[in-house]
Amino acid sequence: MMQDPVRVGLLGCGNVGSALVRLVDEHADRITARAGVGIEITRVAVRDVTRHRDVKLAPDRFTDDPSAIVHDHDVDVVVEVMGGVDPSRALITEALEAGKPVVTANKELIARHGPELFGVAAKAGVDLLFEASVAGGIPLLRPLRESLAGDRIHRVTGIVNGTTNYILTRMAEGGASFADALADAQRLGYAEADPTADVEGYDAAAKAAIIATVAFGARVRLEDVHTEGITGLTDDDVESAKLLGYVVKLVAVAEEIDGDIAVRVHPAMVPLHHPLAAVRDSFNAVFIEGEAVGELMLYGRGAGGGPSAAAVLGDLVDAVRNLVSGGKGATIGELVDRPVRPLHKLESQFYLLIEVADRPGVLAAIAGEFGRHGVSIQSMEQRGLGAGARLIFVTHRAREGDLAATVEALRSVEPVHRVGSVLRVMGDVG
Repeated sequence: MMQDPVRVGLLGCGNVGSALVRLVDEHADRITARAGVGIEITRVAVRDVTRHRDVKLAPDRFTDDPSAIVHDHDVDVVVEVMGGVDPSRALITEALEAGKPVVTANKELIARHGPELFGVAAKAGVDLLFEASVAGGIPLLRPLRESLAGDRIHRVTGIVNGTTNYILTRMAEGGASFADALADAQRLGYAEADPTADVEGYDAAAKAAIIATVAFGARVRLEDVHTEGITGLTDDDVESAKLLGYVVKLVAVAEEIDGDIAVRVHPAMVPLHHPLAAVRDSFNAVFIEGEAVGELMLYGRGAGGGPSAAAVLGDLVDAVRNLVSGGKGATIGELVDRPVRPLHKLESQFYLLIEVADRPGVLAAIAGEFGRHGVSIQSMEQRGLGAGARLIFVTHRAREGDLAATVEALRSVEPVHRVGSVLRVMGDVG
C-alpha cells in the first residue's frame, strides 16, 4: 500500500480544472477514505501563470509548460481538462507510455482518436478514463461499460447538449425565436460567443461517437456520425410539433441494427409522453434500451464546471485506487470493427412542411410523389388558405433514402412553392 499521497499533474485550470482543485481540497478526507490514499494536485499547466485563479494552490505549482508535467517523475497521475486535439493528444499519449494513468474530459479528442489512445493505455497497463467527456456530471460511460457489461444494448438516445436544449425549451415554452433564445443562452453563460459547435450539432456528435464506442465495443469515430443542427428550425416547426403532440429536441442516437452500427445527431419530434420530452432547459438525459435491463434513463446537469469536475474526480479516485492496488487499468476492452450503416438505409417517421398553391389537384399531385417513392402518409393537415397555404405531413416509417427522393421530386411539382422543414419523428417508447 502506498502511504504518501498520489501526486496529480493537472493540464488546464479553467472552469472544470479549478472546480476539480476545489473539490480535492474540500473533500480530502472523503477522497482518502475512498481511494485508499490521499490525492494531492502538485503541478498545474496553464497558458498564463500570472492570472489569478480562485484555487488554494501556491504560485510555484503553476507552469506554462504542459510537457514538463507529463514528464515529471514526481507526477503519478495526469488529468487533462485543457481541451482540443493538439497538443492534448501527444501529451496524453506520452503520459500513458510513461505508465501514468490519465483522466480526461476531452470529448473531441476521444471521439477522433479514442481507439488509438485506448490501445496505448492497454499496452501500458494503465487507466485512460473519460467519464466527463459525454454527459458532464451524469454517470453514463461507467454504467454502460461496467453495470451493463453483460447486457446487449440495442439503442442509446440522448439529449447531450445543454445549450441547444435550453434554446429549444425557450422556443417551445416561451415562444422565443431561435435568435432570441440563443442570445438569452449566451447571456446566461449556457452558450459560447461562437455557438457553432453547439447549434450545428458538432458537440453532440462527438459525444454520440463516444457513446456508440462504449455501448457497442466498436470503433466509432466522429466522422461516422451523421450530424444536423438546429439552425434551420423555425417557429412554425416548434408550434406544429406542439399541436401534433410532440416537442422538438436535438437528439443523439446510437443503435445496433442487424449487426451494423448507426450513429446520428439531428433534431427530432419527441412524443410528449416519452421521458426525454420532459427534459427542459440546460439539463441532459440519456435513454438506454437493453435486452435484459429494458428501458432506463439517466438525467442531470450535463455541463458546467462543478458537474464535470465531479465526474473527473470520480475517474481520478478510480484511477488512484487501481494505482494503489497495483491492478491493471480499467480502460475499455478491445474494440471490434463493425459496419456503420449509411443514413439512406435507416428508417424513421418524418414530418414535412410544404408551402403550396391552394388550388384543386395539389394534394393529389403531392400524394402521388409520396406513393411513387414508397413513402406512406400517416396524417395530413392544411393550415392557411390561398397563397399562404401550408400542408403538414407525418409519414409512416420509411427509409431515409426514399424520403430524400420524395423531397427532391416534390420540389419539381408545379403547385409546390417550397419544401420547408423535414424532421424525423421519434417512435413511442418500446
